[in-house]
Amino acid sequence: MRRDRIIDACLDVIAEVGVAGTSHRRVAAAADVPLGSMTYHFFGMDELLHEAFSRFAATVSERFAARMAEATDLDAARRAVVTLITADVLADRRDLAITLELSALAAREPDYRDITTAWMARSRAALEQHFPSSVTRALDALIEGLTVHRALSTEPIDDATVAAAVQRITAAV
Repeated sequence: MRRDRIIDACLDVIAEVGVAGTSHRRVAAAADVPLGSMTYHFFGMDELLHEAFSRFAATVSERFAARMAEATDLDAARRAVVTLITADVLADRRDLAITLELSALAAREPDYRDITTAWMARSRAALEQHFPSSVTRALDALIEGLTVHRALSTEPIDDATVAAAVQRITAAV
């Protein structure tokens, strides 16, 4: 229970101050646990970060898979992809910040790249319920790219543009 609270607090701290600003002291304070609990539950900051990012990626993947599992036909699958981009994948600024921090860390550290690689594989597996594997990699990249663009742009991409992009990528299905 305490370990879970620490992991959840770590994600909150990462969202607030980034990986560079995340420390045992800040996480312990956010989790409302004694500083000594950090070393009892985790060998070091790297283990804590790995656990936190792994949990986050699994949670987002579960939402993604659930959305795709609800689709009953090709049109519903396309609508599900649009909803993933416009509402689900990075539902709020916290999720966006954590995702971008993980991506930056994975660009430099192979151990974290394993988390992002597994995350992408789970996303493609969910997409492959409805789309051929020849389409899923491009569709997955579209989902990630448009989600970030929508979140960071001063001129957001509207839902109709997203739907048109999904339609173009999946037209050959």
